[in-house]
Amino acid sequence: MSDSNGWPKLPTDEWADTIETFHLWSQVVGKVRMVQTPWLNHSWSVPLYVGARGLETSFIPYGSAGFEFTFDLHQGQLVLATTTGEQRAVPLRDTVAGFYSQVMEALSAVGMPVSVNRLPSEIADPVPFDEDTRDLAFDLEQARLLWLALVQASRVMGRFRAGFRGKSSPVHFFWGSFDLAVTRFSGRTAPAHPGGIPNFPLDVAQEAYSHEVTSVGFWPGNREAPDPIFYSYAYPSPDGFPQADVEPAEAFWLDDLGEFVLPYAAVATADDADARLLSFFETTHSAAADLAQWDRLALECADPHGPDWWHNRPHG
Repeated sequence: MSDSNGWPKLPTDEWADTIETFHLWSQVVGKVRMVQTPWLNHSWSVPLYVGARGLETSFIPYGSAGFEFTFDLHQGQLVLATTTGEQRAVPLRDTVAGFYSQVMEALSAVGMPVSVNRLPSEIADPVPFDEDTRDLAFDLEQARLLWLALVQASRVMGRFRAGFRGKSSPVHFFWGSFDLAVTRFSGRTAPAHPGGIPNFPLDVAQEAYSHEVTSVGFWPGNREAPDPIFYSYAYPSPDGFPQADVEPAEAFWLDDLGEFVLPYAAVATADDADARLLSFFETTHSAAADLAQWDRLALECADPHGPDWWHNRPHG
């Protein structure tokens, strides 16, 4: 269900199977995009995006043609559409192994076969996709609620992103860590990242964090840590950041992750959910940027004239 403010109440204590299944399905699709799309810095060529029907890949090239995937959470299917006019649908009701097989078969059926690394990324003790026959439940309504939460988070992250004129990432969904994120860059290089992420190459991690960043995002939780959170971190984390004064009052520093977190429920139940979440993003970024001595005057800008600026400006 969704509250009147558009932010859904999430079935945190009930959806571990759905989250785990959706995570692995998204990795199958994400790895297809990864092997077919020219590499962009910081792995920006691999994420998924929040769309009007669910999560989507955007256009994926294949020779002189191409295709795209959409997790259509209205219809409960993964839709494959090609520039050649072909379309296939994979129902969202199978094991990981079955889903993987159907996705590969659909690509072959439209004349665009793809081969991917079958081992899930950023997961401890991973099972290859084609060997994962566990009967994990997948509840379409729970997945739809996750998507509705991502829709709201993406809106606010887009607003936050607009206040930065320096280099920043798109608002994108990383299928490895299963989170929505947007990242700002100072422009200065950073110390080499130490790595340590399960099944995630060290050179990829070091390239991803090659420059100083602050990053904010939303993570829906998992079986071991079921509470959905918003997060904010800096790399490298400047001295004094854990002790910074940030808003809202419900935000706190989590030593295990080395980042500030804000429970999803503290946002979804607020009278002005957007304002509460923006205050978290803005105050945590400001604290990190000030402590790290970013050139904030050069890098930041006001919210570009307000959300109605373009429509209200004189056109000539």
